[in-house]
Amino acid sequence: MNCHDKLYSRSNPRVNSRRWFLKECGLGLGKIASASLLANAFAPCFGAAISAEDALKPRKPHFTPTAKRVIHLFMAGAPSQLDLFDYKPELAKLEGKPLPPSVIGGQRYAFIRPDAAVLGPRFKFSKYGQCGAEFSEMLPHLGEVADDICVIKSMHTDQFNHAPAQIFLNTGFARPGRPSLGSWVFYGLGSETQDLPAFVVMSTGAGISGGSANWSSGFLPSVYSGVRFRNQGDLILNVGNPKGVDAKLQRDSLDLIDQLNREHLGIVGDPEIETRIASYEMAYRLQTSAPELMDLKSESKSTLEMYGCDPDKASFARACVLARRMIECGVRFINIYHEGWDAHSDVAGNVKTNCGTTDKAAAALIKDLKQRGLLNDTLVIWGGEFGRTPMVESNAALGRSLGRDHHPQAYTMWMAGGGIKGGLTYGATDDLGFHVVENPVHIHDLQATILHCLGFDHERLTFSHQGRNFRLTDVQGNIVKDLLV
Repeated sequence: MNCHDKLYSRSNPRVNSRRWFLKECGLGLGKIASASLLANAFAPCFGAAISAEDALKPRKPHFTPTAKRVIHLFMAGAPSQLDLFDYKPELAKLEGKPLPPSVIGGQRYAFIRPDAAVLGPRFKFSKYGQCGAEFSEMLPHLGEVADDICVIKSMHTDQFNHAPAQIFLNTGFARPGRPSLGSWVFYGLGSETQDLPAFVVMSTGAGISGGSANWSSGFLPSVYSGVRFRNQGDLILNVGNPKGVDAKLQRDSLDLIDQLNREHLGIVGDPEIETRIASYEMAYRLQTSAPELMDLKSESKSTLEMYGCDPDKASFARACVLARRMIECGVRFINIYHEGWDAHSDVAGNVKTNCGTTDKAAAALIKDLKQRGLLNDTLVIWGGEFGRTPMVESNAALGRSLGRDHHPQAYTMWMAGGGIKGGLTYGATDDLGFHVVENPVHIHDLQATILHCLGFDHERLTFSHQGRNFRLTDVQGNIVKDLLV
């Protein structure tokens, strides 16, 4: 193992500092044994032996990257690929009839029977751009950047419920406790800014099924966790000073807290104290940087109109503008969660509403990054946790009709910039949109490809925890080389 490999395979010994150990145990063998047992008993409370200061330093990846940063537009709830990207005229012909049992196999669903009737596409489709990508009429603005994006129609996942599927896409594992993609990127690359967090999370809907597990640092030191920003008003609550606290009093208080924390750190060696110290200092700097970031008055009228952004109103469009401003300030990874795509009823109305909220802004983000020279090294990702069924969901008892259930076997995502081929449509599903039949892309393949764009060998970006090396892609995953420039 060379020094470069060691950098990205940091050990997590889960022990107290030697100074604390010797101080507590003295010279007696009995005390040494007791101290050893104590260290094991408290092991889960301690993070990796890396200081917060070191964690924030910029670092080089394994090889020259094509992307330096990521904006992940997470369409939580799972958009209907059949009504947006994957046009299936055969479904229109079969509407009202059940799919053949040979197609469905042993697949079970949460809210419908396997013999549920087929539901055809709800919208017209057209071809866009020189590449001829086929999109729904609900995506006219995305059609304007068709030649800049890569549409992957052959995504598939192992999970069919929202929370585990969202966590799986973000962490490579279906249960909470693993580091998220943003945390892995922060861990590998460090930070380019001292005034804003390297990993930022925003949401523009009614709730995220997987919760904070989607942006958790898991067993990585907590300094690598995503920081949740609000989309309106103060970015983070309680960062501003209360009445009667001026700048000098605040600075004196922080210096005293810093001194006490560092004294305690010297005694117990707990790296999480370093994280706490860094958090206090970040909050202090955010008092200056956050208001400047949130003030969109410096944006031109034409830019705000391109996004469809009211600078004084929380929205997906405003979050996209903020994301562009953040990457200009050095933020490495930004998640924007737009919840509300879970169309168990009235899939047509659901798609129309959500596209009305997101289509213009998502396309504008691509245009804006491109005209500013940022798209080449910024990776933009759009998509949900799984897809929707070709069969209809109708349940009078639940008040549902003309909806679609969860479908993990095949769905669509798109990517742009950062070394991804624009104008490419990759993969295909069968005539009914049920199974992937060409160039399947598993979640771990997507994760491996994202890390590759950022300059990482996904098998070498590891962290030692509980006796073995873990990675985002766990024990599988292949780079989808056909997607790369």
